[in-house]
Amino acid sequence: MFHHISGKVTDIEPNLVALECAGVGFALNATMNTISHLKIGESAVLYVYESIREDAFDLYGFFDKREKRSFEMLLNVSGVGPKAALAILSSATPEQLAMAVISGDEKTLTAVPGIGKKISQRILLELKDKMAKETGNMDFGGPAIKSGVQTGVSKLSDAASALVVLGYTNAEITPVLKQLDIEALPLEEIIRQALKKMVK
Repeated sequence: MFHHISGKVTDIEPNLVALECAGVGFALNATMNTISHLKIGESAVLYVYESIREDAFDLYGFFDKREKRSFEMLLNVSGVGPKAALAILSSATPEQLAMAVISGDEKTLTAVPGIGKKISQRILLELKDKMAKETGNMDFGGPAIKSGVQTGVSKLSDAASALVVLGYTNAEITPVLKQLDIEALPLEEIIRQALKKMVK
């Protein structure tokens, strides 16, 4: 099982990156977001997801763990395969995907080539269900909750939901959000700062 592959970028094609590691060239399917961080001839580390079927063994490479977690989360939605998940994450960053799910923004998903209305609705529905289950039992006990400020509570809940969409667990999310000034920061900045702390 691969966790990551580190090597020199030898080729870049649409949705494909070749990494040479110890004389072996690995072909990894990749999002446009990941490809935008790479240059031929330079070293790179890509986090790997393996898709093994009877007739294929495909590798998917991601520039960071957030994107890999989002990819895996999308694969858990019925009817979404690796190609569709790759297309979605080529059109939207993990943060944009999370915000689309929170706000029920179907347009972000239907704008992706090959993603129709039916599958986009299923993604929103199933990921919202997952968010509700994961965030329902969270106890932040932070200043936003204690102060009783509803906007703080709402932002805290939305930030937690976004992080769930990105594949983080209750145990990972709660301590990080307790460290942030929820009332002073806009939602996207809360998510960005939380991700920085969790990726370390």
